[in-house]
Amino acid sequence: MALSASEIIKLLKLERATCGFIDESYRSSLQIPSSALPAGYAGSRSLGNVLYFLVTPQAGVQLHRIRSDQMYHHYLGDPLEVLLLYPDGTSDVRVVGPDLAADMRPQLFIPGGTFHCARVRRGGEYALLGTSVWLRAEPPDVEMGDAKILSIAYPSAKADIASFTT
Repeated sequence: MALSASEIIKLLKLERATCGFIDESYRSSLQIPSSALPAGYAGSRSLGNVLYFLVTPQAGVQLHRIRSDQMYHHYLGDPLEVLLLYPDGTSDVRVVGPDLAADMRPQLFIPGGTFHCARVRRGGEYALLGTSVWLRAEPPDVEMGDAKILSIAYPSAKADIASFTT
């Protein structure tokens, strides 16, 4: 029997956030001191963490970037379309899902500093994923994106930015 999005939210105790509905399922107890971190990090950071996140047509992944690298992992449900705006000015739309023959992949690496947003593929009900993040992102490491400004910075992705953010 397939679970509904609301059942998954309840079972995993997910709460509304930037990435649909989330819950941190693991946080490393290892701390990296600020003196050992690259420029831009203020204070120490956990070595990493893992989150569940559930995306629905009403609760997509908002346009944002984090300082750290992360890896999406698809678990259940429909494919997730992800718009990536890389720091070098290029962009891409990737699909995270189970159909390898349709060029979907069950994992997606998102380099630190990459603006991204995501949505459930049209007609889908939900996508349940996880994300592993190295170093754990703290609030100062998260930047929300402005679609108008990013449309100017990424002119070749203007239509994709509009499609994903409206």
